[in-house]
Amino acid sequence: MKSLARLRRAYFDSRYGQLHVHQAIPPGGGFDEAVPLLCIPGARGRGRFFDPLLGPLGADRSIYAPDLPGCGESDGVGAGTAAGAEQYALAFTDLLDSLRQRHVDVIAQGEGADAAIALVKLRPGSLVRRLVFSGASPAAVAAARQLGLEFRELALASGADEAIASSAVEAQLPGIIGFFSSSAT
Repeated sequence: MKSLARLRRAYFDSRYGQLHVHQAIPPGGGFDEAVPLLCIPGARGRGRFFDPLLGPLGADRSIYAPDLPGCGESDGVGAGTAAGAEQYALAFTDLLDSLRQRHVDVIAQGEGADAAIALVKLRPGSLVRRLVFSGASPAAVAAARQLGLEFRELALASGADEAIASSAVEAQLPGIIGFFSSSAT
């Protein structure tokens, strides 16, 4: 039987202040693990959305599920600065740089898919290996295709609330694990 990950919460510095991050650490402490996973939440901006996935997905990889800047327990982007996909992506690059992550897989829920696309554009061809979208806009899906990204869309009812969306993602966990594991890490 596979050991479950250790679940933690932490704060990491970014150009917009501190990011509150829900994280899972594999039982081995992160050595010889699969590609780490960044989980980007949607409109409500809380990494807590991904809590049901942290244990199962974190059994063999580190998982980082930040609250978006200005959401949950993260600091805001600052007065006079509009929070949007580009600002979120910049905060995520700060997070991943501080963690010394060179490659990540990404799960993005709802509007978080736009931030995932912005993250790919910040470091094309190097940072994001694979994407999973849950409830992404057609524009985000089209952008992923145009960029030639390896991605998968999860089945999710349009307009589903956070609890239903989280359950839908959790129900598709075996397919998510298979997708992220299907090629060399």
